[in-house]
Amino acid sequence: MKPLLLTALLLVVGQVANAQPITLTPGQVYPDRPITLLHAYSAGSSSSVILRTLGDISARSLKQRFILEDKPGAGGALAPTHMLKSGKPDGYILAQLAQPVLRIPHIQKTEFDPLTDFTWIIRVVDYTYAMVVKPDAPWKNVKDLLAHAKANPGKLTYATSGVGVTMHMAMENLAALSGVQWVHAPHRQINDMINAVVGGHVDIVASAISWAPLVDSGKIRVLAILSANRVKRWPHIPTVKEQGFDVNASSSYGIGGPAGMNPRIVKLLHDTFRRSMNDPEFTKIVERFDTVKSYMSTEDYTRWAREQYAVEKTVVEKYGLKP
Repeated sequence: MKPLLLTALLLVVGQVANAQPITLTPGQVYPDRPITLLHAYSAGSSSSVILRTLGDISARSLKQRFILEDKPGAGGALAPTHMLKSGKPDGYILAQLAQPVLRIPHIQKTEFDPLTDFTWIIRVVDYTYAMVVKPDAPWKNVKDLLAHAKANPGKLTYATSGVGVTMHMAMENLAALSGVQWVHAPHRQINDMINAVVGGHVDIVASAISWAPLVDSGKIRVLAILSANRVKRWPHIPTVKEQGFDVNASSSYGIGGPAGMNPRIVKLLHDTFRRSMNDPEFTKIVERFDTVKSYMSTEDYTRWAREQYAVEKTVVEKYGLKP
């Protein structure tokens, strides 16, 4: 056999071997039953579909199902809270760790300390955010919207998924930069937000892109992209920054477990998720929702969480959200 072919074959065999369940003690194999992954936002949202796909791909290696359960609420903090209450650190109950879990403890009392109560296993993707309005809304761009808001202080309302989430921060940042006042209307479910803007109950929805088919069908209209770059799906729609306002909404999420997990289980999960992220099926679903892969290893993700926790404290203080 040629050396290059042999090397490639050994690499493949090694990858397959690494993906297999592991023996922890004689008679104890992990995983030997389905793994529950708690999703922090509403069913049908981009992160729900992305994490379900990641779990389905990973299940092929681990020979056990991943059961995705939606636990929306508290701006993304309900899912990890539920994980800590109902699960042991044995790797059988995991949760989506969205970036707001590093911010919310600075705003209100939580039942967890993000730096001591979680195992930060792997970072997965960055959200892409946008502002949407009704198709017949009078504003054609962000400048039109802000001019209307300035002329009508406290009249316009915007919906996000909760107090302290990234979109709440971004919209308050935009208001501060432009000198406008508007009203935050938190909604727990993305479908409720979209129904509210379509029905005229709120003026704007600021959220991660998960409603693209409704844009394509003409039921809602994208006013601006709130993330750093335009998206391939709508290359003609500029970012808020391109429209003259220095706002760049960036927020990532990954998967974690309770503190105190067996390092071998953490490594197995990390390595399995990492391989699954390279699967073409996963890449396709990430691109479908205009999200961006932002992988971090367990070590880097843990370090990043500690650093970001300090950053989020300054953000909360900046916008006067600290009680």
